[in-house]
Amino acid sequence: MSVADSAQATRVLLFIHSLHGGGAERVAADLSAHWAGMGREVMVVTQAGAEGDVYTLHPKVHREILNTAGEGGGLRGIWSNVQRVRALRRVIRSFRPDIVLGMMTTASVLSVLACAGLRCRVIATEHTHPPSQTLSGFWQRLRRLTYPRAARVVALTRGTADWIERHVPGSRLAVIPNPVHFPLPRAEPILTPVTGDGRKRLLAVGRLHADKGFDLLIQAYARLAASHPDWDLVILGEGDERPALEAQVREAGLESRIAMPGRAGNVGDWYDSAHLYVLTSRFEGLSNTLLESMASGLAAVSFDCDTGPREIVREGIDGVLVRPNGDVPALCKALDAVMSDDDGRLRMAQAATDVRDRFSAARVLRKWQEIFDGVRGPG
Repeated sequence: MSVADSAQATRVLLFIHSLHGGGAERVAADLSAHWAGMGREVMVVTQAGAEGDVYTLHPKVHREILNTAGEGGGLRGIWSNVQRVRALRRVIRSFRPDIVLGMMTTASVLSVLACAGLRCRVIATEHTHPPSQTLSGFWQRLRRLTYPRAARVVALTRGTADWIERHVPGSRLAVIPNPVHFPLPRAEPILTPVTGDGRKRLLAVGRLHADKGFDLLIQAYARLAASHPDWDLVILGEGDERPALEAQVREAGLESRIAMPGRAGNVGDWYDSAHLYVLTSRFEGLSNTLLESMASGLAAVSFDCDTGPREIVREGIDGVLVRPNGDVPALCKALDAVMSDDDGRLRMAQAATDVRDRFSAARVLRKWQEIFDGVRGPG
């Protein structure tokens, strides 16, 4: 069998909590589709059921549901995890994958435990920067125990890989970013952006969650609104922080200038209708929305998080990194400069589309193939 035939024959199992939305979930759907399209046998295993799925799997991807979702602490939580490991192990023994890919921390830990003694290799992945995680001491100890037993631990960014190297010694690390797909896919719900009214729009996209820093963005925009009367702010997404953010908008008296239309499946239309992208996250993994916005031809102003944006934005070429992270006056200064400079903003927007090549699916899949070639063999 040739090397190419061997690569094609690889059986891959991806294990993730659900497909209910999120960056890692979308990557699981994308990677499984690519590999199935190449002729591999691919299975996606989730703990949660298909109801509520946001992402659709490729028709050739096998789907297995463990029905083991649910939270629990103490002895009940430990027993639940024993049951998860047993259920996953049964599926692995039946499917006989060459490689098991754990998507995110807990799925990676459970994958290593479930594969103990089996003839498969586990690749663990970290999709968020660990200091931003609310991970219990129990799971942190399990990560330190299991990651050194994984064939590879894949981080989205160099910063996350450096953190794991320091805090989880013995991990065999690799860095593979998420790919950006362009043109962007369309799905429900379809929300139609306002266009043709002569207004300029500052756009932010993401879950309405404290980590995304939309409260800081509203503070900054409130300071800039009077001096930029032709600019409106759009925050696209949904989440638990909506009531608090809407109250903040009302208190600032900016209901007519700040729109929060919800989550859109046609986010590409919103990038096309905007004039500048802004990312104000307190923490980031890599940031799919930053990649998407730049691929769509938007310059970006972003907080310089510990990881993520600094590995995407080329300072002064296709965007601006704001330091220190979380500093509203610094954000105001950066936004004011870019919003005021039409020529400079257009120049950066034109350069931003380079991410289509820099983070292309072809490049990312080549990196995954290198990992697969390096770890294939009996565990």
